[in-house]
Amino acid sequence: MRKKVSIFGSTGSIGCSTLNVIRNNKNLFEVVSLVAGNNVDKLAEQIREFNPKHVYIKSLDNYNILRSMFKDINIYYGEEGLKDISSLDDYDIGVSALVGIAGLEPTYNMIKNKKTILLANKEVLVVGGDFFVDSVKKFGAKLITVDSELSAIMQCLNGEDNNKIDKVLLTASGGPFFDKKITEDISVNDALNHPTWNMGKKISIDSATMMNKGFEIIETKHLFDVDPDDIEVVIHRKSLIHSMVQFDDGTIIANIAPKSMEIPIAYALSYPNRIKNNIEKLNLFDIKSLEFEKPDFDKFKCLGYAYYALKKGHSHQVVLNAADEVAVEAFLNNKIKFVDIPRIIETMLFNHKSIKLNSINEIINLDKRIKIETYDLIKSFYE
Repeated sequence: MRKKVSIFGSTGSIGCSTLNVIRNNKNLFEVVSLVAGNNVDKLAEQIREFNPKHVYIKSLDNYNILRSMFKDINIYYGEEGLKDISSLDDYDIGVSALVGIAGLEPTYNMIKNKKTILLANKEVLVVGGDFFVDSVKKFGAKLITVDSELSAIMQCLNGEDNNKIDKVLLTASGGPFFDKKITEDISVNDALNHPTWNMGKKISIDSATMMNKGFEIIETKHLFDVDPDDIEVVIHRKSLIHSMVQFDDGTIIANIAPKSMEIPIAYALSYPNRIKNNIEKLNLFDIKSLEFEKPDFDKFKCLGYAYYALKKGHSHQVVLNAADEVAVEAFLNNKIKFVDIPRIIETMLFNHKSIKLNSINEIINLDKRIKIETYDLIKSFYE
């Protein structure tokens, strides 16, 4: 019997990669729901090909466009529509790939419905923290990461005793500035020019500051229950080793694979089994060497901020994410300089006094407040 899949963020890069895996394995998977933002043309193409029962688009205007084209499917829109489609129960696997804090409530609804959740939305664990981890246990849901590095850790730990972990070796490409000086005149195009991965703008800037790796430190802690002091970032410029785990006996298990998001997506969809793909396999004789370097915490301060936020607690992780989101947006819009991103995050993070967060609404409200305060901070700097 085919597994039924609902994809939240179907027109984004993760959503499209997931659909490509399904396209090549139609005997194993069936698409039930497609959730998109504003890309109505792309969503219409996906509807024609995969024939889902339910779809979501953000605006009323785009809803009307889809309604005129597709008479026999359920179409949702707006804030209430997102709640409704994420509360449906007629699927087996939910792919959480919506960008930003918008993915929190839909993912929580999947958890409450005891689904298997393929997690591509970093905010769920960075902002949701222990609340989401505890909810997964409470409702009996299953959380499987599709992040390349975190999937690598999961694969290294498959069949192993987590209590025997000495350290998790979280690999990082180092971004475009690892071996370059970070100056006041770095442009948006400079920061978007990632050496090994083709990603969206937000994640590319986070990679340039290494905040993206900071978020993965937080995710690693929550997903695998690893002490922050046992998570070590290792720079691996070739991005072929996606992460490693070192055990108490000195053994290091590494995950080595081509640079393709379809590999962790396919593994998560079929977990704990593997399914064949058409991706060109690695030839170790072509690689010849694998080099590793230490990150510079003085140069990439966002790495240190992630460890700080983890040790300070849940609400600091919300602040870290919210301040970064606003700062990156301001940089992309040429309102601040690249070097200002970590300065803004530091100010917001170190001025925050920890508070307990007991619900989705409390997390979302803190996120909104911190974003407003970060906007005000930027205005005070530049206006």
